[in-house]
Amino acid sequence: MSIRVIPRLDIKGPNLVKGIHLEGLRVLGKPEDFARHYYEAGADEMIYQDVVASLYGRNSLHQIVARAAESTFIPLTVGGGLRSVDDIRNVLRAGADKVSLNTAAVNDPDLISRAARTFGSSAIVISIEAIRQTDGRYLAFTDNGREQTGTEVVSWAKRVEELGAGEICLTSVDREGTGRGYDTDLIAQVAHAVSIPVIAHGGAGSAEHVAEAVLAGASAVAFASIVHYEFVRAHHRSEGHEEEGNTTFLRGDRQFSRVTPVSLQQIKDHLASRGIECRPASAA
Repeated sequence: MSIRVIPRLDIKGPNLVKGIHLEGLRVLGKPEDFARHYYEAGADEMIYQDVVASLYGRNSLHQIVARAAESTFIPLTVGGGLRSVDDIRNVLRAGADKVSLNTAAVNDPDLISRAARTFGSSAIVISIEAIRQTDGRYLAFTDNGREQTGTEVVSWAKRVEELGAGEICLTSVDREGTGRGYDTDLIAQVAHAVSIPVIAHGGAGSAEHVAEAVLAGASAVAFASIVHYEFVRAHHRSEGHEEEGNTTFLRGDRQFSRVTPVSLQQIKDHLASRGIECRPASAA
């Protein structure tokens, strides 16, 4: 099975943002610019996440998703603030191919079953935000890692599979945005416990980190910093957006010294060099 490489776009209002540990969000620019670039560069899928949806109890990505669906012809997964079958239906009608559920699934696990029956399991992705505890256990969190559920991650992963979820997007909150690499122990525990695909997310600082996540058991790998920063440095200024968004910090080395910006082509080339099958970056 070919490994899927998936840029993740965190959205706040009209802007693409990026944080560390899902917090401290910085504006990078217009999501449509990044999305078009990733599509043309050969992304297999894209994830759009409304990172403030939980604050307002609604998803506001409909227009952004509709624009993306008109110009990018790869699967789009949309998450954030989806709390009912009707919410899911509205996002799918806007152009999404899949939805990602976290808080609503934790609060009402039967929503997973209802959604899977209505739209098919392949359209339902469960997002699990995991934080490692001092005793070595991983607990699931919601609201961008702010709210503890008290539920152990592997047991929750098994349950969402039983309820009909088609995929799991597994985020290490501890590693997210740090460039320290994926939590391969977390990935291995969940991937070996379920039979549905596991998308690893959180921590990529290099192409080798992406390979490590696959070797740990991930069926797909999502990332943001390594490709966002490559796009900003290589393309953003030349397009006249140098004053748009808080991009000045990208020129410094201190905070982001662990992140090596790379293109999708470089990621796929590196995976191929490690014997990992993926679609050619020119496939789009």
